[in-house]
Amino acid sequence: MNVFVRRGSSAEKLFRERTRKGVHEAIVPGVKPTPAHDLRNHGGKTIENLRFMNFYVGADAWDADDIANINRAIAAAMSDRNLNNVMAQYFPGPISSTFDGSQNLPGPAPQIVSQGDVEQLVSTLYKQKRFSDRDLSSTVFNFLLPPGTVLNTDTTTTGGLRENSAVHQRVAIPHDEDDSLHGLGGYHGSVHVSSTDTVYYSIGAYSETRADGKVNGIPVFDQAWKNVVTTFYHELNEARTDADVEDAIRAGNDPNAESFLGWTSDQGEECGDFPVFEAGNDLTKVFQEVPLADDSGTVPVQFQYSNRVHGPEGPIAQPHSKR
Repeated sequence: MNVFVRRGSSAEKLFRERTRKGVHEAIVPGVKPTPAHDLRNHGGKTIENLRFMNFYVGADAWDADDIANINRAIAAAMSDRNLNNVMAQYFPGPISSTFDGSQNLPGPAPQIVSQGDVEQLVSTLYKQKRFSDRDLSSTVFNFLLPPGTVLNTDTTTTGGLRENSAVHQRVAIPHDEDDSLHGLGGYHGSVHVSSTDTVYYSIGAYSETRADGKVNGIPVFDQAWKNVVTTFYHELNEARTDADVEDAIRAGNDPNAESFLGWTSDQGEECGDFPVFEAGNDLTKVFQEVPLADDSGTVPVQFQYSNRVHGPEGPIAQPHSKR
């Protein structure tokens, strides 16, 4: 499951049905650990020394303070020593994360963005040589959707991400079970843009409770930008531990599909999934603001799954010993 979905939502139910095996007993902080959900290394690609960039879609609709807060917080969270001490257990040596800055993609907020749209955008930016100075093998490009945009996983395109396009203003929003109005927060994947190059990406909704009471994405914090940070903290950690999951999904029932997977559970969960599913109705158990190791402040994060404690784990002062 390369998607980020809210507990109990129709999106969760839909994606659960797509996994090969059912759910076993639950685990949340304070409840007996469940080793049945431990992650297993299938031998697929992982990214030890991660780099990432942020692309702000529909930049005309973004608040400049939100962009500054998101950039600062996600860079700090991904490079924090104590948070990385948890994730280091999935790698043979030390890990690092480097933020390579952000770019604004001008235009209004699209009404709806599909997986087909974002993968088309990735291919376009690649052809425009916007990634030419990046190490594609270790970089994840984050596409952050603005307030008002609905995200889904449809492979068809809507035209909403075409440069200077007004097509998205006329697109009717389908009521999909797998969209951000029904619990989808984001997902990560990859695009084979040439015979030699693969671009890794993640995309996330602007999670908030709107003025009309509708919920978009997975809002937990009282400030929406903090929800955005937790979405991409989730996606980046999953991308680094399970980079080629999209190839496994494309392979379907091919016996070789599993070889594309990195670290996943036998239930098909990545490192960020089980903590969200099993937090119940109180997501604050796993979505928290934590102090940075350098005492420079706090950052909002979602706790990731740790094999060593058989459940969600917050920041730790020392990495777990390698087994």
